[in-house]
Amino acid sequence: MSQSFNAFLEQLNSKKAFFLDGAMGSNMQKAGMQNGVCPEKWMLDHPELVVDLQSAYVKAGTNALYAPTFTANSVKLAEYGLDREMDKINRELVALSRQAAGKDAFVIGDLTMTGLSLSPIGKTDFDELLDIYKEQAHSLANAGVDAMVVETMMSLQETRAAILAIREVCPEMPVMATLTFDTTGRTLYGTDGATAAVVLSSLGVCAFGANCSCGPSDMVPVIRQMAAYSSLPIIAKPNAGMPVVDDAGNCFYDLEAEGFAKQMIDVFAAGATVIGGCCGSDPSYIAALKDTLGGLEEKNRIPREEGIFLSSERKVLKIVPGLDPFHVVGERINPTGKKKLQAELKEGKLDLVLQYAQEQENAGACALDVNVGMSGIDELTMMRKVTEAVSSVTQLPLVLDNSNPDVLEDALRRYPGRALINSVSAEQEKMDRMLPLIKKYGAVYLLLPVSEAGIPESTQEKMDNVHKVLKEAEKYGLGKQDVIVDGLVTTVGANPKAGSDFFETIRLCSEEGLATICGLSNISFGLPDRMGVNANFLSMAIMSGLTMAIANPMQDQLMESVYAADLLLNKEGSADQFVAFATAYDEKKKSMVSSGTVKAGEKTDYAEKLQIPNSYRPFFEDVLNGNTGGIQGHIRDYLESLDASPEEKANLAGKVLDEALMPAIRQVGDFFDKGKYFLPQLITGAQTMEAGVAALEPYFAYGPSKNDMPTIVIATVEGDVHDIGKNLVALMLRNDGFNVIDLGKNVPADAIIGEAEKTGAQLIGLSALMTTTMPQMKVVVDKLEEKGLTDIQVMVGGACVTPEYAREIRASYSKDASEAVKVAEKLTGIS
Repeated sequence: MSQSFNAFLEQLNSKKAFFLDGAMGSNMQKAGMQNGVCPEKWMLDHPELVVDLQSAYVKAGTNALYAPTFTANSVKLAEYGLDREMDKINRELVALSRQAAGKDAFVIGDLTMTGLSLSPIGKTDFDELLDIYKEQAHSLANAGVDAMVVETMMSLQETRAAILAIREVCPEMPVMATLTFDTTGRTLYGTDGATAAVVLSSLGVCAFGANCSCGPSDMVPVIRQMAAYSSLPIIAKPNAGMPVVDDAGNCFYDLEAEGFAKQMIDVFAAGATVIGGCCGSDPSYIAALKDTLGGLEEKNRIPREEGIFLSSERKVLKIVPGLDPFHVVGERINPTGKKKLQAELKEGKLDLVLQYAQEQENAGACALDVNVGMSGIDELTMMRKVTEAVSSVTQLPLVLDNSNPDVLEDALRRYPGRALINSVSAEQEKMDRMLPLIKKYGAVYLLLPVSEAGIPESTQEKMDNVHKVLKEAEKYGLGKQDVIVDGLVTTVGANPKAGSDFFETIRLCSEEGLATICGLSNISFGLPDRMGVNANFLSMAIMSGLTMAIANPMQDQLMESVYAADLLLNKEGSADQFVAFATAYDEKKKSMVSSGTVKAGEKTDYAEKLQIPNSYRPFFEDVLNGNTGGIQGHIRDYLESLDASPEEKANLAGKVLDEALMPAIRQVGDFFDKGKYFLPQLITGAQTMEAGVAALEPYFAYGPSKNDMPTIVIATVEGDVHDIGKNLVALMLRNDGFNVIDLGKNVPADAIIGEAEKTGAQLIGLSALMTTTMPQMKVVVDKLEEKGLTDIQVMVGGACVTPEYAREIRASYSKDASEAVKVAEKLTGIS
């Protein structure tokens, strides 16, 4: 590791306040940078302004400057025809920061979102995105940065791609990462602080945290949550308060430097030792921070949660051996012995996979085992499809289960959370292959105590194999927090000591503080009353200290044993859990809904509540489940199975749209509004709706023409190149039947108004992500009034836009894509 890397990490880990810089873009705009230009090119054309600003940050007390390479990736630069100059631009911008830093500050290479959406939400493949980040990381490394930061990220998966890209280009480079959270404590994609902490820590970053989106006081809860799940330095780079608007329609932030620094005291106390400012801040804010927090050391950091952590992109599962309630890993997504599932996988269908995922979550599973091992399919490709699909309908972490290391590596690389890998044995070849991958991708591994000699013949041999793997794993920095030991269940019908040997193994592992797991059903193979044997075996195993089991949570007798055993062992929360299960069991309906998530049973309840006709319910549930790949076949199969004329089918197609698809997409929006769904589910639901409408369109040709819906022109305003939210609004509006003309991003006011005039639009939708481009919304409204086009309504939205700003500029406000549909219906008079 280079001396500069070591020096940077030494200061970063001192537990004293480490000061980053403040805003760059807003200060450059104050200095004359206009909307619509390439920021990186403009700064290189005005190098003295960059050096002066960053020199002022260093003078104010900044320990590390972010090089102004924020959007200097090839995708963003291509929007200005500058993608071929990517390497040159990054190197020259780093050189400017190095000039300002001198010997008094470190220089950190800065990477952020590309604007591309990953599959299955978008069309960009994970490896394609990783290659884009590799290009920029390579340029920054060659430019000699002391560290790199991945910042202002909304997607945890895209953050992972950037971190892995840096690691593959420069393995020793210190890497930091920060996401942007709203006031609910989640990112746009639904990741909370705990999940971010678990995933980013496991990937080996040197520090992580939050930046942008809110002021210091609103950032405190997410910083506190992060600090509880990691011992790494936490970063906080909030905005200078919240945006407000003056009488002229200009936007600024409501915290002065002293007020900002005062609020940062609570941020520091919550656990953030790496601090700076984001939008609206300048060198005076860093100087105030230095005066307020300089020299302070971190004291009495919030107690860290202990245990093994698995996670999806949106939820953490904490596993504490011997203390937590017992955990069941759902086993059903496995084609072994399931002919119908095998047939569907061969056809590329995932209906049963989605059904099994939701049923098992509804029945109480804490994680889901995903295994696609079978002949006749490309297992690597199918594993990708299944993990993506399952992740879209459940928040549970996944256990990635396959005998092929290549399949497991690909799945690990792409999984957006912290997965459990099934498995790593004591065979040297498998340890050499898998342990480096587990370290690289931050996974937990299931330790299978089998060696080259085969199944161990004694408990001692099992434990010897366990210790062999643990010792090997230590070479890669993997400890007890990264492993769950398989107790290795054999059938008692063939080995009378199978049960007692297993219980002894579990007791020995428990004494060493190791979490344990087993595949439950092996114990009863070949016996009558297998369920009775399994349930009693499980109760005894839990008593011996077993932490979790891979089993079928749909089996009531089995789950009753789990909840009863926890109750009798007085585990935390076990009484409430047992009563909930017993009540549901008595009613013959498991409707266990936890953590605000939507379970399969609840979706069925909504179909009943909304009185969706039985024959249309598969389409309704397709939209709720985001089953983009299945809905078209379901609709076509239904309509083609009917003995009806083309005109009658056209009428039925209209009913499918009105009585299934439209209620479904509105329910998706309602779940999103209530925080039960997040951006991925909202997008996949909308895409499924769009696919369903496409399947219906050929049948509409034989029916009466539909009434024309209002036309809406939508665009991201001039100077702003962010369009994820705008694209989703356009998709939702199309699904609602509006004629939507999407002009894209960075669109001048005159072009927006001209298109609205030409098409007779009743409504213009405007999006902006940055406070510096918000004034362009007022420009559009003012020009409409100047032209006398007051009959054209204007709807505005975006991360920085507030209801107050909308009222100030005489526009209507929408907080998100779901609400945009309701606002548009009201403004156009169709609701």
